Amino acid sequence: MGITKNGKLPSGKGPAEWFTGTVRIDPLFAPNEPARAGGAYVTFEPGARTAWHSHPLGQTLIVTYGTGRVQRWGGLVEEIQPGDVVQFAPGEKHWHGAAPTTAMTHIAIQEYLDGKAADWMEHVSDEQYQPE
Repeated sequence: MGITKNGKLPSGKGPAEWFTGTVRIDPLFAPNEPARAGGAYVTFEPGARTAWHSHPLGQTLIVTYGTGRVQRWGGLVEEIQPGDVVQFAPGEKHWHGAAPTTAMTHIAIQEYLDGKAADWMEHVSDEQYQPE
């Protein structure tokens, strides 16, 4: 058994290569061999979002606060709220983030394959983020 005490792992800023806007990442756990899953709280300020990306073994998001948006490639932008669980299939291109005027926090869980949990792509344009 292992216990990681609250506050032991430092918060970090979401890098500009992967995010638009202000994003804070609070690590929760990293994979311990042979396990492959890692998780983090991710908080997006209003209007902040990920770039398009995919995960080699998929990803699960559990929304814990606020209102957010999510979209898979070729799909519609959808609103997400606390209690919603979003699952992306392995290799599914997608993005997620806060609503334009409301912050959003989710727990993100993904598995690592050969030391890699995500493949990052281009940034989400304002037109893609706010379709009218």
